[in-house]
Amino acid sequence: MNTQKKVLIVTYYWPPSGGSGVQRWMYFAKYLKQLGWEPIVVTVDEKKASYAVLDTSLNQEVDNIRVHKTNTREPLQWYSLLTSGSRNKGIPQGEVNRTTVFRKLAAYIRGNFFVPDARKGWVSFALKASRKIIIEEKITHVITTGPPHSTHLVGLQLQQEFDLNWLVDFRDPWSDLFYNKELYRSQSTIKKDLYLETQVLQAANGVLTTIGGKLHEDLKLKAPLQNLYALPNGYDAELMQLVQVQQPQDVFHVVYTGLLTHNQPYNAVLKALNSISTLLPIRLSLAGTISAAIRSEIQTAYPQIELVYHGYLSHKDAIGLMKRAHLLLNFIFLGAQTQMISGKLLEYIATEIPILSIGNPDSESGRFIAQGTAATMLDENDTNAILDFIQIAVTQKDSIRNTFPQLGEWSREALTLKLISIFEGKTQV
Repeated sequence: MNTQKKVLIVTYYWPPSGGSGVQRWMYFAKYLKQLGWEPIVVTVDEKKASYAVLDTSLNQEVDNIRVHKTNTREPLQWYSLLTSGSRNKGIPQGEVNRTTVFRKLAAYIRGNFFVPDARKGWVSFALKASRKIIIEEKITHVITTGPPHSTHLVGLQLQQEFDLNWLVDFRDPWSDLFYNKELYRSQSTIKKDLYLETQVLQAANGVLTTIGGKLHEDLKLKAPLQNLYALPNGYDAELMQLVQVQQPQDVFHVVYTGLLTHNQPYNAVLKALNSISTLLPIRLSLAGTISAAIRSEIQTAYPQIELVYHGYLSHKDAIGLMKRAHLLLNFIFLGAQTQMISGKLLEYIATEIPILSIGNPDSESGRFIAQGTAATMLDENDTNAILDFIQIAVTQKDSIRNTFPQLGEWSREALTLKLISIFEGKTQV
């Protein structure tokens, strides 16, 4: 294969890591391979990694991809062990727990002693492996993806040593990430983190994000000459076609998948669902990383809702659960309205099930969702509109479909073609 068709992907998250973050480059690698490129992956050995969840079913998606796994040194497993008694259950996701003095101290240490993040101990190992592959394979295209954003420091060093076309992928923001302010960061820490981010942004040949709009405006302030590309996560058309299920007829089935925290505005929707349970039984299925405390809170506050917790599901099973819904829920993290677009959102859209998302309707993700014929983003305080949307979904539950214009443009394969055009300099900013 032509050496110009090889691309090195440096990513901390890789199967059997679970969650939505790993799927972005897992699928890009899968379709790059099918479309004539050879992806070579540098990642961390899963036996040494700090992965919150595992999904071994994802291995089959990338069983023909060349992968180099490295050692790492990082404190997150010990942090998890101290805060939760488990090596993975206490790994932070989406929020910072500051309920006790010990947890506040842990947040301070995490925020100030590990810059840019607590996985930076992987950098030297990933750098050594990447350097060797670039030399042996004559690699010119390199991608680093974060979080953890310390991964981009690997690319920064490689860029200084080799003549590369280096793309930086921001799945989430870096120094401006919404929960950084909860880590008690000192001014010197904030300054150092911003300096590292700015170095990366200005040195890269291009920057990928999952969303544009305000996020791109903020990034342009740090790197005015940089090329920025919005490339969302997409949905896998093959898997979506493969999974066929029947919706339940005896209840109105509402589904939420993914991470759910107290930093997401879910109560207004649950209150509305609880109030209309007199029309027909309401079943709320939750799947993903959702604490026992939140589940207990929901059961106590909304007793008319039948709550079913599925735990963490394989990707295929999660798609099946989505397809069995009459209504899909999405809750934007408070403070992250302009920073990201949910990795599951395109999969939600591809199911053609109605979607109710709570967040800023005027955000880019809000406008994106509103393109669907039965999908909306509503403010948590717009309780009448929330109730009206749910009632429409209830009364038309056996017939309503959420169709989306040019849905095929958002398949994983179509988005990989866009990625290739960025590699080849054919896509305009």
